[in-house]
Amino acid sequence: MIDFNLTDEQQAIRKLAHEFAEQEIVPVAAEYDRSATFPWPIIEKAYDVGLMNLNIPEAYGGAGLGLLDECLVAEELAWGCAGINASIGLNALAALPIIIAGSEEQKRHYLGRLTAERQMAAYALTEPAAGSDVVGIQTVARRVGDEYILTGTKNFITNASVANFYVVFAYTDKTKRHRGMSAFIVEREWSGVTPGRKDDKMGQRASDTAQLILEDVKVPKSNLLGGEGDGFKIAMQVFDRSRPGVAAAAVGVARRAMEVAIEYAKERTTFGLPLAAHQAIGFKIAQMAMEIAAARHLTWHAAWLADQGKRNTLEASFAKCFAADTVMKVTTEAVQVFGGYGYMKDYPVEKLMRDAKVFQIYEGTSEIQRVIMARELFKSA
Repeated sequence: MIDFNLTDEQQAIRKLAHEFAEQEIVPVAAEYDRSATFPWPIIEKAYDVGLMNLNIPEAYGGAGLGLLDECLVAEELAWGCAGINASIGLNALAALPIIIAGSEEQKRHYLGRLTAERQMAAYALTEPAAGSDVVGIQTVARRVGDEYILTGTKNFITNASVANFYVVFAYTDKTKRHRGMSAFIVEREWSGVTPGRKDDKMGQRASDTAQLILEDVKVPKSNLLGGEGDGFKIAMQVFDRSRPGVAAAAVGVARRAMEVAIEYAKERTTFGLPLAAHQAIGFKIAQMAMEIAAARHLTWHAAWLADQGKRNTLEASFAKCFAADTVMKVTTEAVQVFGGYGYMKDYPVEKLMRDAKVFQIYEGTSEIQRVIMARELFKSA
């Protein structure tokens, strides 16, 4: 049986997230966008109401929610501000490799720190010359006795400046290509760990994005996630669960853009009629609504598959790619509905359009999603 009804618990968490976005995020989103400062007060409030660390199991102090539940929250928080949503949700991304491959001791220690001590974490995979091409990373981890020596530079790392620890991907054996990649938990306070310059971004400016520089960092063997060579497999499993969440956030931004465009179209008059009475505008809004609904359904399906323990690589790429392309299209059209006013910072659609673009870039570009789709389709044919 196909059931599109949300449970009472899911409706409650979605309502909580929307009210939080409406009351705590929307009133300050423009200021955080202007200042590009990290939203610590919002993070504290998110901890207080239970919107942090949603995927961490209850055994380690988290909410233990499923991926679909996370997507419901991400859509609402991103409706408020995509950058602030990224800041809130990054702990869940950094926790994923530990949940997937961590030992019981690693889970107790690091997941427990995120929930009990209100710490922040970051996921460090991307590098200056390696984004969607995960195998192209250059960071290396050399084994010396019971330690690994990590050297390299990570790029565009969300939460890099504020994280207490990082999950870092590096080659333990470059000759094995992707089979020689490993993952490590790295403490910020260790010698040789330096958050680099903070990036001055076009959009999602409320999220902290910076380089992470690793210079001969000594990492104990006990901080290796899984075994040597498991890093690529871990990263791919993370993508299957992170991409639906990114898609959900894109849906939230698109929905907000559509809603403000509808309100403006009802109030603004041209040629003696409200904009909404003109077919050209009505068709734009109808197209927005149709594509947003389609993006949400793709997102929920990808998340549901993951929650059922089923492989969702193809569906996660469907959702991420379609939602990313949709939010870019919808925000662009929302600016068009506002006309000249849409190009001004005094109106919300300007920020929404800037926030939208990176959805087509991070967590795998829209182009790489199509590569994945083609690979999966030909594999199953």
